[in-house]
Amino acid sequence: MKFSVSSADLQKKLQLAGGAIASNPVLPILEDFLFTITGKTLEIAATDLETSVVTSLEVNADGDGQVAVPARILIDTLKALPQQPITFDVNEDNYGISITSAYGKYKLAGEPGGDYPDIPTPSEADEISVTAASLLEGINKTLFATSTDELRPAMTGVYFQVDFSKLVMVATDAHKLVKYSLNDVEGGADE
Repeated sequence: MKFSVSSADLQKKLQLAGGAIASNPVLPILEDFLFTITGKTLEIAATDLETSVVTSLEVNADGDGQVAVPARILIDTLKALPQQPITFDVNEDNYGISITSAYGKYKLAGEPGGDYPDIPTPSEADEISVTAASLLEGINKTLFATSTDELRPAMTGVYFQVDFSKLVMVATDAHKLVKYSLNDVEGGADE
């Protein structure tokens, strides 16, 4: 499996997917990104078995394949490189990964993509569209009321309720309770 991609584009996608990688994963392979090439599309997946992130970008590939790539080492390597095209060459026999750039050649030890846990996909999903500015405002106005007590994990986040053309965000720490409603939502839940 061999493909070429812009280092800056790949780094942006890896930082996005890296949010799902836990600091102390239960399985060692969860410290990796799952790279899947299908046609000219590279799909990057990461999971901690509770939260999953899947993103994709266009690449110049010479075939399909799958490999698990060490996340921390890859991100640190890309941060050290300026924006330039880089080429990944994966040895299908031992999953050794060679990254070639204008600044040199880097080698990583990958793992078989088949060993990576399946990323769950929802059987039915409802979609809504909301502007990023509105969503950010709602989160900023409710996040202060969340708890930092790890013994109450249900109170450490913001609850989202989708109700046809309205999105309601609620947060509490058992002392403060905040409810914020967004009415500029398109789409909604099916009946």
